[in-house]
Amino acid sequence: MPSEGRKSRPTQNIRQELVSEMKAENIRNFLHDFTSKPHLAGTEGNLHLAKKIQKQWVDFGLDSAKLVHYDVFLSYPNQSNPNYISIIDEHGTEIYNTSLFEPPPKGYENFTDIIPPYNAFSAQGDPEGDLVYVNYARTEDFFHLERNMGINCSGKIVIARYGQIFRGNKVKNAMLFGAKGIILYSDPADYCAPGVKPYPDGWNLPDGGAQRGNVLNLNGAGDPLTPGYPAKEFTYRYKADQGIGLPSIPVHPIGYRDAEHILRYMDGPSPPSNWKGNLNVSYNIGPGFLENLRTRKVRMHVHNNNQVTRIYDVIGTIRGAVEPDRYIILGGHRDSWVFGGIDPTTGAAVLQEVARSFGKKLKEGWRPRRTIIFASWDAEEFGLLGSTEWAEENAKILNARGVAYINSDSSIEGNYTLRVDCTPLMYKLVYRLAKELSSPDEGFEGKSLYESWLKKDPSPENKNLPRINKLGSGSDFEAYFQRLGIASGRVRYTKNRKTDKYSNYPVYHTVYETFELVEHFYDPSFKKQLAVAQFRGSLIYELADSTVIPYNVRDYGDALGNYTTSIYALASKNKPQMETYGVSFDTLFSAVENFTQAAVRFHLRLEDLDLTNPMAVRVMNDQLMFTERAFTDPLGLPGRPFYRHIIFAPSSHNKYAGESFPGIYDSLFDIENKEDQPKAWEDVKKQISVAVFTIQSAADTLLEVA
Repeated sequence: MPSEGRKSRPTQNIRQELVSEMKAENIRNFLHDFTSKPHLAGTEGNLHLAKKIQKQWVDFGLDSAKLVHYDVFLSYPNQSNPNYISIIDEHGTEIYNTSLFEPPPKGYENFTDIIPPYNAFSAQGDPEGDLVYVNYARTEDFFHLERNMGINCSGKIVIARYGQIFRGNKVKNAMLFGAKGIILYSDPADYCAPGVKPYPDGWNLPDGGAQRGNVLNLNGAGDPLTPGYPAKEFTYRYKADQGIGLPSIPVHPIGYRDAEHILRYMDGPSPPSNWKGNLNVSYNIGPGFLENLRTRKVRMHVHNNNQVTRIYDVIGTIRGAVEPDRYIILGGHRDSWVFGGIDPTTGAAVLQEVARSFGKKLKEGWRPRRTIIFASWDAEEFGLLGSTEWAEENAKILNARGVAYINSDSSIEGNYTLRVDCTPLMYKLVYRLAKELSSPDEGFEGKSLYESWLKKDPSPENKNLPRINKLGSGSDFEAYFQRLGIASGRVRYTKNRKTDKYSNYPVYHTVYETFELVEHFYDPSFKKQLAVAQFRGSLIYELADSTVIPYNVRDYGDALGNYTTSIYALASKNKPQMETYGVSFDTLFSAVENFTQAAVRFHLRLEDLDLTNPMAVRVMNDQLMFTERAFTDPLGLPGRPFYRHIIFAPSSHNKYAGESFPGIYDSLFDIENKEDQPKAWEDVKKQISVAVFTIQSAADTLLEVA
């Protein structure tokens, strides 16, 4: 049934026309253009790119495209006083210094605005002391050192390899266990695939490559100086040393060539076998160096400057014809540490091609039922700042009008199969669209994207369905999903989780993320990125133009049942204590059952919906739109007030990973070792009650309107 306001044409299939309009060559050209120069947040290069995107959106035919600015706290290395790590002798003389810069790739030697490797928001300082190797610097790694090996990190400098968890969690753990500095490096075991040459001859990390990245622990707060509020001219700001989530110790990244030199001389006990990487060293724990080198210490030199800097989001709009006050957002960041060949520009190029195809249909007279907002976010790499500030500025409007947020960060992190992370509300929609799109994978010619996805990555819970992951964090959907409760999802291509044991992709956040990396090694035909563009575009179209919002609340009920079973199993590992302290999950199981039944009844009513009655349609759509919102608590999670989703949140121990029932999970974490057991189990009971109330309230929102 054609939407009002549309020039009708017989048997018109708008989604198929949008998908067919998207071209791999266009994505290639956008990627080549956008990666031609560095575009770090807060620089002229990134503002220039913002204006280019804005002009193109106007040319594409979008109703509007504007720049929106914020003044946020950013962090840059001191160019006249560079960061590095040194080994010093007993006289304080530096006898070894790590590299100041990454060797630039061929063809990029003449760029003068490549920022050297650093960890944004590191504290300044020149601490020196004995070194301790702490594996990935996970909570369990520090526990192992302290409880099983009797090694205290207090007053020491620690060195950790990248991978497994968000780097900010590594720094937080180092601080909690008393370290006075932390060095991060990329071990070949985590950032080099077997049999692959280093860039530019292959896609592995060269030995001088070092991963940039912020080390904040914002927990959804946005700009560190204006937590909870948009960083505009009128906003009250904390002093620079009072900002939210700022580390109190120096942090610096190095390449594995330098790490090998430092680790080679470590003394102390041998580590567990799974703590050993692929460097030619023993990986001794320390503290300190071998006996004949005992007087040598490690000294850090970190002199980053933090400053309030203006950033720019680009916001483009296609006004809805029937429900202009209902918003579907496709957003992805544009800023990168250097050229951003994969992160984020494969996503920015895809977003650009989606916007172009939608703009073309708009020029032909089509207009979606609901409003579509395209967003090119700034300063994602500095803590999701551009997207969070815009969400904060528009929170009241988005709470009332936001239907969905689809993320458009990197479209590839590998080239093996599809990866989807989304709310359970979108499961059915995702599976349906995957069946209607063609697979770009070799050996699956003529088959659907669903077929190749299912074959390569089946769900561990149901082998008859492809895997869909929980939403964690680490990208711009965070404020929309975790804080505002807007149904969200993300789609991209990924590596083979069974065979590819390296972390992320090897050259992540280095100078070697170039256009050539993508074209030569990851996606030479650009067909994988085209498939992602078609999938993201199809999601946006269906969410914006379907008469009834294509959400399925029954899938949410099923997911809640699985999550409840899992959290109960985790708690039951301490069954005697549960019984001692009177902890029961019966009310949680009951609330989930109530929600499940309410969801079934809701969909029965949906089947009888009179689609010609606009008020009846609006009522049901509002219940669908607000289902996700119903799972949020305005008080937020304990100690994390900006994470308000009671069912999903980033793990407290790894921002990248999504955790279900995070309040309960955090209360149970390491509970057997907590000193005050009665209080610990009281916290569990409290979090169960919050979850019960929230789920029952969500069930009530699905009831028939009186």
